Amino acid sequence: MPEVFPALHYFTDSWISARPESIHADVVVYGGTSAGVFAAVAAQRLGRSTLLLHPGKHLGGMTTGGLGWTDYGNKNIIGGMARRFYQDLGRAYGCDEIWSFEPSVAKDVIKRMMAEAQVPVQFGQYLQSATMDGRRIAMVTMLGGLRVHGKVFIDATYEGDLLALAGVSHAVGRESNVAYGETLNGIQVRNLHQFSHPVDPYVRPGDSSSGLLPWIVGEDLSLCQGQGDGRVQAYCFRVCMTDDPALRVDWPKPPGFNPDEYLLATRWFQGDKDAYNDQLARTADGADAVPAKFDILAPRTAGGFHKTDTNNHGPVSSDFIGANYDWPQGNYVQRERIFQNHVRYQAGLYWHITHSPEIPQRYQHAYGLWGLARDEFTDTGLWPHQLYVREARRMTGDYVLTEHDCRLTRRCPDAVAMGSYNMDSHNCSRFIKIDVGQVRVLNEGDVQVPCAGPYGISYRCLVPRTGECENLLVPVCLSASHIAYGSVRMEPVFMALGEVAANAAHCALEEQCAVQAVDFSILQSRLVAAGAVLT
Repeated sequence: MPEVFPALHYFTDSWISARPESIHADVVVYGGTSAGVFAAVAAQRLGRSTLLLHPGKHLGGMTTGGLGWTDYGNKNIIGGMARRFYQDLGRAYGCDEIWSFEPSVAKDVIKRMMAEAQVPVQFGQYLQSATMDGRRIAMVTMLGGLRVHGKVFIDATYEGDLLALAGVSHAVGRESNVAYGETLNGIQVRNLHQFSHPVDPYVRPGDSSSGLLPWIVGEDLSLCQGQGDGRVQAYCFRVCMTDDPALRVDWPKPPGFNPDEYLLATRWFQGDKDAYNDQLARTADGADAVPAKFDILAPRTAGGFHKTDTNNHGPVSSDFIGANYDWPQGNYVQRERIFQNHVRYQAGLYWHITHSPEIPQRYQHAYGLWGLARDEFTDTGLWPHQLYVREARRMTGDYVLTEHDCRLTRRCPDAVAMGSYNMDSHNCSRFIKIDVGQVRVLNEGDVQVPCAGPYGISYRCLVPRTGECENLLVPVCLSASHIAYGSVRMEPVFMALGEVAANAAHCALEEQCAVQAVDFSILQSRLVAAGAVLT
């Protein structure tokens, strides 16, 4: 089926060119996420020959990919390069710092950081293999044949592809609550982003012989509360929308659009809703306002209108629940297919809401005031280039960050950064439940529980367990349980951990030791001197 946006891809063969050559660097960073950019810039500033390999065409990950409404928790724990980044963004808008920004402005700041540090970057480089020399990565080979030799490697991808090829222990999905003595892990049927009134799950309402609507599990998962599984929290695109008539571009109708794929959404919009799940936010006098989670960015357009960072809200929204399970360990062709399916689903949802006669008029009107911003993501059809991969692989190290850290019932002695955001998971699946003889659909997986306060992130969360790879650091797919990862997985934290990884790589090279054996007191001193907040 043709793509909705022909220039928008996760992977395409046309990006791969024959490169039968070898490159050497002290520090090799794989993945141009915010963590990857900050790691590469920090390593280069420390005087290490550095190379950033990026499987794609755009740097910055979600920070430049639409997530302009920053999830930070407690700002006071964000220091070092991460804090300076938000100050640089602020200067672009004429203020001291800013946490709500346009993707294009973040892109400019990232580009300037890379240029000032003179970091070499190779785009369109997809990892094919890792050559090990004992417990160390000696070389990585990319599709197209490029061979890169390094002394220390940093896996800064959202997926953890390098750590997997290096044979590092990791997990995908959710542990059971029993695994780490937690309460919020595993299958979770809760009340937020939930169907608050019954919605029929069958293709023909009331007729089980017609089959279930797509992406609904025919099992009552409420009977499995707290049990582990391989399901992954849902992904979406954080679309930058605008209500500025001078910038607004109407929603495209995806090729092959089929309204039957949105029957669940139609039934939900047609029903009554509670105050939380209503798709329209409300003003103080009760009048309809903008659609919920169309988070309004602080900067206004030249015409005095608005742009958004658009997130998921309610039981049926931009999250494509259940469609991403094969992403974490899929190959590049599989991921491209999943990527395009997410584009098609989300673009189709917006078109359906604004054009289908079955959608109530108040929703059609509210959504119809918004469209794609013609001055954002101009080289990918005005659609974000980055799929929001909220979670994929998670390394399993000697120290696993868990709910106990977030609740401050355990404190690590070797913190290199801090987290503070809610223990936050989006829904992972939909299932059927029978209540008093009535069959309905429910979501499961959504968790939103505040932490007890800012908590430390152990250095051991960034390095493989003892006895595994000795020259790899992992600032994104770090060692954490599913529910603790839900708190730590925020972009400012990834930036901070990218800087940590670069400093740890520098220390390992200076001390000529494994990353697990770095002198923590020296690393800690370096981080504090750079402005990091560790306590």
